[in-house]
Amino acid sequence: MTAVYYTLGVVIFVVAILASIGLHEFGHLIPAKKFGGKVTQWFIGFGPTVWSKQVGETEYGVKAIPLGGYVKIVGMLPPGADELDEDREHPVFDEDGNRVIRLRRSNTGMFTQLISDARAAEEEHIKPGDEDRLFYKLAWWKKVIVMAGGPTVNILIAFLIFAPIFALYGNPDPEEALVKPVVDEVAPCIVPAAEDGRACTAAELRDKPTPASEAGLEPGDRFVAFNGQRITDWEQLQRLIRGNDDGAAEIVVLRDGERVTVNTNTTVELRPTSITDDTLVQVGFLGVVPEAELRTGGVLYTVDRMGHMTVATVQALGTLPVKVWGVAQAIVGAEERAKDSPVSIVGGGRFAGELASAEDFPVREKTISLLLLVAGFNFFIGMFNFVPLLPLDGGHIAGALYEGIRRGIARVLGRPDPGYVDVAKLLPIAYVMASVILVLGVVLIVGDLVVPLSLES
Repeated sequence: MTAVYYTLGVVIFVVAILASIGLHEFGHLIPAKKFGGKVTQWFIGFGPTVWSKQVGETEYGVKAIPLGGYVKIVGMLPPGADELDEDREHPVFDEDGNRVIRLRRSNTGMFTQLISDARAAEEEHIKPGDEDRLFYKLAWWKKVIVMAGGPTVNILIAFLIFAPIFALYGNPDPEEALVKPVVDEVAPCIVPAAEDGRACTAAELRDKPTPASEAGLEPGDRFVAFNGQRITDWEQLQRLIRGNDDGAAEIVVLRDGERVTVNTNTTVELRPTSITDDTLVQVGFLGVVPEAELRTGGVLYTVDRMGHMTVATVQALGTLPVKVWGVAQAIVGAEERAKDSPVSIVGGGRFAGELASAEDFPVREKTISLLLLVAGFNFFIGMFNFVPLLPLDGGHIAGALYEGIRRGIARVLGRPDPGYVDVAKLLPIAYVMASVILVLGVVLIVGDLVVPLSLES
């Protein structure tokens, strides 16, 4: 049954991500059509077509390689200055309805030819009657809405998953937990940080007992004072214990409604700096695990958390090439793969399979974890697509905003309208970026197959 549940988890995750991709593309398609644009294709995946259906002027379908999706909006690139038609606003068509394109031959370089070829390919989709439905002719703010629609849908999906979970179940982020100065567990012995999680050794090789166990602290004890200082929260108590080194400790706890005083000595041990920082430091150690509960919150709390996620995601995007290089080194055996390295949809599917097949994990927690995994991927997809570089949606958004600013300045200064922004001139950057994204994606997929991360790692 474990294999069945593992497969089920993978399938659920992949279907959820593909559905998210499809909704992303609808985020472009719906406003484009609403503003009068012509959308000829809506597809999930790339490569050979597996299935498609023509509905009106738009072909909807699925392709063989499920690593993304796209919509074809006619007229993304404006005609270039090298086109000979005197009136470029009204293209010329032959008797068969095909656009007549007459371009000057250019020998100025490879990129110029690529741009010319891209314009020619774009023009092939323009038919009679499309002259006023071309994307580049839309008002700049309409272009922004169309291109922002896709990634906004992904972020909205993440919000719609996060909000009810945070409100009804709680935020499982350890940094967000409400930790109380109440003993949940007393560690019986001192286990080195490097061996954290193992049981105490046998009697003849027994680890040293923890100060907490020697003092007789019990689960349920609420800390009242530590060396004469009144305790108000766990963070304060933790600072006092860590700063006590191997000194004497007089501890007052509330047990079954009565104050109990115990005396012991904390010991100095190597322990992680914090929940999020595994760097080991020498600190005072007592040996108790505090009670903790998940923090809950409504819409405003969810928005606040997603704001923090945005900052973290932007920082992660800045270090993405370096981390992917680390994955590449792990693939060839030069170093171990970092636990915090990024993963592809393959790695995400592996996580989903492990969650679904975990035998000691309640069904509710499995469901919550799978939903959070899908939400996390959607949030990253949305944020990544807002990067202001072609061929990402953010590149088109940046071009539209620049067009709006440029035309606004010209209008204020009484100058002639500078016209549409020619995003085709940025295609060399788009080709480079597309190549980089492809390489990063391939490295992560190979890494997730060769040196995969595990939820237990």
